[in-house]
Amino acid sequence: MVVDDHRLLAEALASALKLRGHRVLAAAAPAAGAAELVIARAPEVCLLGTAQPAQPGAFDPVVRIKRERPQVAVLVLGPVPSPRGIASAFAAGASGYVRHDERIEGVERAIIKARAGEAAVAPALLQGAFGELLNPAAQPDDEGQRLLEMLTPREIEVLVRVADGEDTRLIAAGMGIAPSTARTHVQRVLMKLGVGSRLEAAALAARTGLLERAGPVRQYGRGPGTEAGPES
Repeated sequence: MVVDDHRLLAEALASALKLRGHRVLAAAAPAAGAAELVIARAPEVCLLGTAQPAQPGAFDPVVRIKRERPQVAVLVLGPVPSPRGIASAFAAGASGYVRHDERIEGVERAIIKARAGEAAVAPALLQGAFGELLNPAAQPDDEGQRLLEMLTPREIEVLVRVADGEDTRLIAAGMGIAPSTARTHVQRVLMKLGVGSRLEAAALAARTGLLERAGPVRQYGRGPGTEAGPES
């Protein structure tokens, strides 16, 4: 079974495999619905497409499939991956990773390996993946990245300004927004970070490396002197 949110890709790959003697069902579905399709059909092998293997939650469908249909071998179909992406796929329970630009012969070999219970991935990629799995502590600023992804661009700028010691009036003036809006942004930042004060937020941002990841402080703002308008 080939499941991808791009129908043409799924159908083209399914057709190529059918020409080589395989019985294949193609289906188009977003990530949220992919697991349900595979669980309902329970194929022997599933090629499951993903456009962003490095994104948090990219392999949640794999986890669900393996939990409810452990006999299904799942091959992730995606772009050129990083070792972390490969590691995440295997950690979720995938049997292998196949690049979108792989030749049909390579896809077929991966299917055969997955059906036999073997790891279906290039040796070099597999080595890098195991390195990531065995040494997760090698990524010291994961917490900072996770926290950064929780915040909107506006909230990131607010946090950086808070860390610089700006009070509500200065934040509002620097971003060209009303003080009440600035105060609301600050409260949202504190809530999302799970801290009770601006000082705690600044300390957490510094400790996790979030400030270095945030980039120039004013890249998101409209700048001082701009008339405040409604915030989205």
